[in-house]
Amino acid sequence: MPLSAPVRARLAKAADDNGFDLPGLPQGDWLAFASSHAPVRIWLTAVNDGLLLAGISQPQVLRALADHGVPFTSPLPPGACGARGVTHFEHLHRMLRRAFFLSRTLPDELWKRFEGRTAALPRTTEAERWVIQRVGQDIFREGLLDYWDRRCAMTGLAVPDLLRASHIKPWADCERDEERLDVWNGLLLAPHLDAAFDGGWITVADDGEVLVAPALGRDDRRQLGLDVSLRVERLADGHRKYLPWHRERWRGR
Repeated sequence: MPLSAPVRARLAKAADDNGFDLPGLPQGDWLAFASSHAPVRIWLTAVNDGLLLAGISQPQVLRALADHGVPFTSPLPPGACGARGVTHFEHLHRMLRRAFFLSRTLPDELWKRFEGRTAALPRTTEAERWVIQRVGQDIFREGLLDYWDRRCAMTGLAVPDLLRASHIKPWADCERDEERLDVWNGLLLAPHLDAAFDGGWITVADDGEVLVAPALGRDDRRQLGLDVSLRVERLADGHRKYLPWHRERWRGR
């Protein structure tokens, strides 16, 4: 059954409200949208059982949306690598917003942004190299804020001004800028957790469990909020590429 005018209007509003401000040519009952601020493209439709579908053009973004809705594989509009379905417009808005921010970081958007901003900058003196590093660290923080929905990866603290962009493998130890600007090489953390993570007092297991060094006593753990179980819920395979480096330097080894 063709999409009704009210459903088309609501789908178009969901796209525009969440950063997809460039409508394209419809493909059958799929409405097409792009963004002037993100590289991903989406296609939206609804099926008879009330399922709202979003087709996604980028595989890594689609995989990172695994906690949104249910997968939908056929039929898909040309250009979509897959789709996910939700049953409420509120959930569609949430999924599209997440797709928008993910596409600004995955797979190598931060590095591309860094290359663009620094291509014309001199790199001869120490001061000039410090400026380059500062640009990179600012871009990295922007990317982690996007990826982690502006919340601490361990506690959910949602005060962006308090959050720190914590490298898993530090900037100085990375061999290439692609590693330094890889969104998978970072966690967005509350200040005390950033300090503990940077100092090797805590680390993260491949299943997301936060591991605390035995050298931290019971009172220290309580004062740091580490006397309760903490997890990183949105850990992905990309993070697991870097975490062994950090665990090798954990004070609990």
